[in-house]
Amino acid sequence: MYPHHREREQPIFSSRAHVFQIDPGTKRNWIPASKHAVTVSFFYDANRNVYRIISVGGTKAIINCTVTPSMSFTKTSQKFGQWADSRANTVYGLGFATEQQLHQFSDKFKEVKDAARLAREKSQDKELANTALTIAAPQFSQDLSDELQSPPVMCVNGPEDKLFRSQSADITLSAEKERIKKMLSEGSICEMNLESELFTLQDSNSKLVAALHEANANVEQWKKQLAAYQGETDRLRDQVVELEAHGGHGPSDLLKDELTRSLEELEALLKAKDEEIHILQSKKVEYHEMEHHRDEAIHRLRETEMRNAELERRIQNSEQNLNNSLEERDRMDSGIQRAIEILDIKIFDLNDLRQSLVKLIDK
Repeated sequence: MYPHHREREQPIFSSRAHVFQIDPGTKRNWIPASKHAVTVSFFYDANRNVYRIISVGGTKAIINCTVTPSMSFTKTSQKFGQWADSRANTVYGLGFATEQQLHQFSDKFKEVKDAARLAREKSQDKELANTALTIAAPQFSQDLSDELQSPPVMCVNGPEDKLFRSQSADITLSAEKERIKKMLSEGSICEMNLESELFTLQDSNSKLVAALHEANANVEQWKKQLAAYQGETDRLRDQVVELEAHGGHGPSDLLKDELTRSLEELEALLKAKDEEIHILQSKKVEYHEMEHHRDEAIHRLRETEMRNAELERRIQNSEQNLNNSLEERDRMDSGIQRAIEILDIKIFDLNDLRQSLVKLIDK
């Protein structure tokens, strides 16, 4: 469904911006919907006569919003603007690189909103006209039939009776108009939800189909060659049977031997191609196994990287502890050295004192 929409939809304006969505819990904080600036485009669907704002990031639809006349784009800063989408129950925010881009997007939003209002009015008027014609046609035929079959009756109230009938018809038409508006609104909401889901599914499906076509390309080529070889084999086999049926009236035995050899070579080639097809199919299974092994290897690599990071952290702590120990040892060595120097001085002083005492004793 979505690709058909994209084919019939035409982009009318595009700009690049960072996309945000309001936090559904707090209704105050902004949550980034894209890691970098993405393309935000206005699309017009000529078949349904609606305007949409679409932005895609990778395989995910970041914005898929139908523009309604009740929406309004508000500039909250020089490079940031926002609008509310009641159908998606969220608020979108766009951060632009320049103030000029913000003004251009705001002007285009207002222009598209006015166009959506005119388109909805025209669509509702058309639907109401068709409905009124549908309702009025059977009633008019019934009234005309009743008038033709019933005898003429004199009008007692005159213009007042005609006025009462006109007012009743206006009330009925107004009620039908409100009912149709409600039906159109509910149908549009359901369709938008389905389109959003189908958009995501279609992107995933396109990638899977491309991978499957790439994997089966060689198999399809070998199948075509196999069919051609089988046709050639059948044709040669028919020729051999025909030659055997004719007996001696056909070509020489040399020709028969040549055809038999050709038939055997083709059958051998056919078997070889069958084996190649089986090999390709087994390789396809092996490819999925290799992908599984690759995922496991990536998982183990991530675990190894985490362990390496932990070991590096431990090594850094050990180096820090070693440096602290070395600094402490240096401080202790310097303290011991100072103590030794002080002790040497004290010993020298004691030696001088001893010599002085000896001299005094000698005197």
